[in-house]
Amino acid sequence: MTAGDDVQLVTFKVSGQDFAFNIFQVERILRYEAPAPLPKAPDFLEGVLRYQGVAVPLVDLRKRLDAAAPLREDTRTVILEWEGGKLGVIVDAVTEVLEVAAPEITSPPGIVKGLAAEYITGLVVKDGRTIIVLNTARLLTSKEKVALDTAVKETANA
Repeated sequence: MTAGDDVQLVTFKVSGQDFAFNIFQVERILRYEAPAPLPKAPDFLEGVLRYQGVAVPLVDLRKRLDAAAPLREDTRTVILEWEGGKLGVIVDAVTEVLEVAAPEITSPPGIVKGLAAEYITGLVVKDGRTIIVLNTARLLTSKEKVALDTAVKETANA
């Protein structure tokens, strides 16, 4: 990336905190609809959503980040381009599309350790808000990806 590049971020809230995905990873934002449950699915997996004729696994990002997950009027499902397929992510509310200069996205401070650090691409501080930019590729561990694939395949074959 050159310094002149602008990055567009889709910002959203989880438990009052601002997060963002790079707009290139976001395919669509949908109103929340309860997914079809997946038997034997891991905790973080809410189920699958029929989207454009395919079953898209749905991850509740609020549970993923150990936050409360009440359903509200503005609860949304963000459909991401993910590893050659699609992944749905449930968030409290989608707030805006924000354009930032690439250098404004700073790497997370050393204090951010552990599980959360793996998900974070960078931080943007804008108008007094700290927006955490998430790395969609790292939302699930390789073990979880396998569990997700297995659960989705078993359901498709059932």
